[in-house]
Amino acid sequence: MLTATVTFSELSKNSKRVAETLDRERRLLVTRRDGQDLYLTTADYDGDREETADVTARLLAALIDTAGGVPVIRRALPVVFPWARHLAAEELGEFIHDLVDAMKDAAPPDVHAALQRTVVEWRATARILADPVLTAELTRALPEEDHGEVTAP
Repeated sequence: MLTATVTFSELSKNSKRVAETLDRERRLLVTRRDGQDLYLTTADYDGDREETADVTARLLAALIDTAGGVPVIRRALPVVFPWARHLAAEELGEFIHDLVDAMKDAAPPDVHAALQRTVVEWRATARILADPVLTAELTRALPEEDHGEVTAP
């Protein structure tokens, strides 16, 4: 789906025409020269997206709680996150639970950063595990020597 685009200047100068476009499109990308681009949406559209996220999170949580649910998700996860194949079985189980917890947190209070952070952190773990040299370097035993107390930053 292509998102209609308007400039911030156009929004300022022709807000009525932009609002009419928004009524038709339900979502607009507002580009800015001196800042991050913005999305302008209708309340209905945003509500639909919020409900979709909530239903998805509750569905995955319910699936995990059913007999046979976790194996189904384990098989499906590498399709959504191809890098997940580098995770060990125990790590994959942790990722599934972290993902569902983050999705539950993201929907109602509208806190999407936790879900994004969960995916980024587990993807980084998988990238390390995919590289045998890096894995060996990061999992080697540390020297027995004591370097003293670590001070707070």
